[in-house]
Amino acid sequence: MYHWDRKKKSNSKSNKRRRSMNGSLRNGMFALLIAAAPLATQAKQWSLKDCIDYALANNISLQKTQLTKASAQEDYLQSKAALLPSLNASTNQSVNYTPWVASGISSDGFSRASIDKVYYNGTYSVAGNYTIWNGNKNKNQVKLNKLVAEAAELDSATQAVELQEQIATLYVQILYSTEAIQVNKESYKSSLENEERGKEMVKVGKMSQADLAQLTAQRAQDEYNIVQAESNVKDYKRQLKELLQITSDEAFDINMPNTTDAMALDAIPALNGVYAAALENRPEFKTFQNQLAQNDLTIQIAKAGKLPTISANAGVSTSSTSMNNKAWGTQLKTNFNMGGGISISVPLFDNRSTKTQVNKALIQRESIQLDLKNQQTQLYSTIEKYWLQASTNQSQFKAAKVSTESAQTSYDLLSEQFKLGLKNIVELRTGKDNLLKAKQNELQAKYMTILNLNILKFYKNGSI
Repeated sequence: MYHWDRKKKSNSKSNKRRRSMNGSLRNGMFALLIAAAPLATQAKQWSLKDCIDYALANNISLQKTQLTKASAQEDYLQSKAALLPSLNASTNQSVNYTPWVASGISSDGFSRASIDKVYYNGTYSVAGNYTIWNGNKNKNQVKLNKLVAEAAELDSATQAVELQEQIATLYVQILYSTEAIQVNKESYKSSLENEERGKEMVKVGKMSQADLAQLTAQRAQDEYNIVQAESNVKDYKRQLKELLQITSDEAFDINMPNTTDAMALDAIPALNGVYAAALENRPEFKTFQNQLAQNDLTIQIAKAGKLPTISANAGVSTSSTSMNNKAWGTQLKTNFNMGGGISISVPLFDNRSTKTQVNKALIQRESIQLDLKNQQTQLYSTIEKYWLQASTNQSQFKAAKVSTESAQTSYDLLSEQFKLGLKNIVELRTGKDNLLKAKQNELQAKYMTILNLNILKFYKNGSI
């Protein structure tokens, strides 16, 4: 480490030499870090399928939908049980105390004086009730609760689809940003070579310090671009970990598949074909069908409020008391009775309750149909957006490949001519900037095309 003494004047050549050594050391260490990066401890390599499978199993929102489904299933089972007869058993035991027993004859023919002051009474009964018919209200309620349980499952499927789309988007963003790091590293390497060449030219008087400063600024900018690109990758990985509900500080990395140019040049599926398949397969549209079916049953249940209810009831009962000197079992047998009957309830006036329920259900049906149309419009617009982006990005990728090849050839020539002193620093920097921009444009167009193509296939096939 070098220390400067402000009270002493340093030799100019010595200062330049020291600055050169410091710069070279710093640049060399940065280049070493770049080269040594792959040697770092490797984290688990997550494939896209690994990410999706893990998220579907651990995402909290999906887990909550499963709880909703379980609750709806309980309602369904309870409504099924409501179709069966109800049965109740009851008993009543009472103790009575008469401190001053009057003389006389009891109803059973016994002298009250002979009866204990403390006595008990006991009753026992079993009663059952069964709804024979109530306008099929109970049966329709069973069907309705089953649809509610299915709706909970569809809601879970919808969230799962949205989650997969988010994961796929972030995954491709990570792939793109990771490869962008490599592009920036290549640019940095070239800038470093130009800077070192410029230092040699300054020594022999073929370049000014001002021109060298421009080369240094270019190298420093490339360092900045690398750091920024690495920061982008880290942030995308953070977002992906959040979707996967990963909260540990364990190293997280994704598997880098071989993304070829052919993948970006794949045929784009027909817009109307993707839309038609999505209408058929997407769970959110099955949800609308489920809601309409629920609405039909809600109307039928409401209309049943105008119809009679026919019920059957039956029961058995018996009793015992210590006031009777007969045995407990004999009393139960003697007092045993049974009975049953049919009851019919006919609604005459319900303060317009039934009519209001029916009308509100009909209004709700119109609302569901409007929501369905709106969702269809949004779906078409979304698919059209991905289709247009895929078409545009694919065309841009084709053009960008040609641009990159041209920019690379131009920069190679400029670099050789610069070394020979035939081109100035401005021309060299312009050529390098054009090359970097061309590579970045090609890379972005490539991955955006791959992403949009995969999303279109996802909407068409329902899986990634």
